[in-house]
Amino acid sequence: MALTETTSIDQIEIVGGWNIQVRQATVIERDGEFVSRTFHRWVLTPDSDITDQEEKVQAICNAAWTDEVRAAYDSFKAEAAE
Repeated sequence: MALTETTSIDQIEIVGGWNIQVRQATVIERDGEFVSRTFHRWVLTPDSDITDQEEKVQAICNAAWTDEVRAAYDSFKAEAAE
């Protein structure tokens, strides 16, 4: 009886204009048969350090976070701080 565990980024969404929501799935199999799947999620914003993110997450962040989006996010943060 061999258990295997695999993890992969299975979903990347742009939420609310600048938030990037990432979902990582962990799948457990026993002898090739599915046993369970769990998910871990996190959110990245334009001021997040994405250097430790997978390449495909970085690519989506870089494409979504245009100068216009970054300026809107900075304005949002400034207004929230008031």
